[in-house]
Amino acid sequence: MTRAFSQPSAAPPAKPASGDLYRAVWRWHFYAGLLVLPFLILLAVTGALYLFRDEIDTAVHADLKRVPYESGAVLASPSALVAAALANTPGTAVKYTTPAQPDLSAEVTIKTAAGDKRAVYVDPYRAQVLGTLPDRGTVMWTVRHLHSLRLFGPVTRGLIEITGGWTILLIMTGIYLWWPRGQGGGVVSLRGTPKARVFWRDLHAVTGLTIGAILLFLAVTGLPWSGVWGAKVNEWANGNNFGYPAGVRVAVPMSDEHLNHLGHTTWSLDQAKVPQSSASPTQTTAIGLDNAVAIFDGLGLYPGYAVALPTTPTGVYSGSVYPDDLSRQRVVHLDQYSGKPLIDMSYADYGPLGKTLEFGINVHMGQQFGLANQLILLVVCAGIVVLAVSAGVMWWKRRPRGSLGVPPLPADKRVLRGLVGLLVLGGLAFPLTGLSLLVMLGLDWLITRRPRRRLA
Repeated sequence: MTRAFSQPSAAPPAKPASGDLYRAVWRWHFYAGLLVLPFLILLAVTGALYLFRDEIDTAVHADLKRVPYESGAVLASPSALVAAALANTPGTAVKYTTPAQPDLSAEVTIKTAAGDKRAVYVDPYRAQVLGTLPDRGTVMWTVRHLHSLRLFGPVTRGLIEITGGWTILLIMTGIYLWWPRGQGGGVVSLRGTPKARVFWRDLHAVTGLTIGAILLFLAVTGLPWSGVWGAKVNEWANGNNFGYPAGVRVAVPMSDEHLNHLGHTTWSLDQAKVPQSSASPTQTTAIGLDNAVAIFDGLGLYPGYAVALPTTPTGVYSGSVYPDDLSRQRVVHLDQYSGKPLIDMSYADYGPLGKTLEFGINVHMGQQFGLANQLILLVVCAGIVVLAVSAGVMWWKRRPRGSLGVPPLPADKRVLRGLVGLLVLGGLAFPLTGLSLLVMLGLDWLITRRPRRRLA
């Protein structure tokens, strides 16, 4: 009788060590920080300033925005204010903005013969010009353009998407690196003194833990302004009915002009087109600005609304206002001949996605919950700067002399491949971030292939 012997089964592949996973995550956390921390400092500083835009603008430009007010004072007619502005700055009046408060000036936007636009500030009681600035030339408009990177040209708008996507990666990998692994310190407390690297490591980790969730929220709610992802989501959410949300059904002639060309608007209406006026045999004369403002007042538009003036026979009077209170946001287009509202919409008319994103944007800008909203985000902006500075100091104390100090590769390359696979999936969701990921993968490959210097 023969005896059968069983062959030993092949040993299962060894599982990647936890240290290898830590190294892989640390390596890409380093790359994410290297890419976005300079931009995050810019966004944090400009964002902190923009939280208090009304207060800062009114203080810096008090000579243009503040006016003496006495109880019972009567406002001059809008047409008289526009006439005063045109006498000071010849051209074509394209927008009139009503005073937001009794002690604030009115604003008339004029397109000059040279083609540029000037904002003329007028005392609304005495019809006296207080001064002029380039359109959107206040300090806070400059800060806003810095924050959105528009000041550096249209191409840089894509950096918002790249920064947002890599910030999400930075937060996710940061949580893994922070996660307690039996250590007592550096989780919610600081160890050592500023002379020691461990102090900066702990400061970085604890600050990230404190503000990480809100920073993630800011990154996500900042993405709607991005050039590729944001534009496509906007088109998908509000692409019907000439760019208006699904809650607004229009059956009027539409022009090729977009609302965002007439002035500042919300994200949901960024692609919305403007309707056309239609003259009739009995109505060939425009109602005029004074009557248009009276209609807007009668419809209950919130004080401080802007009126885009018709400059062509088919143009309309477009009244729009976007105060901190979302429920008071409103856009109304009037036929310039009959004064009939052609489109009248508010936040309540936005679709579910539009409402959600607009709410997030409102919180992002520090508007939704008053002063508490502003102060919390101010602390977060300060925390972002602390994160960036502590990361820089920590890297400087750790890096070998003459080297970039990239964290080492994991011994088991399967860990790195798995992590990169997850990053690629994120890149598919955010195309520009994915493109930048390919660039970073190429650079990482070059770094790993670079021959090391031999010690003499």
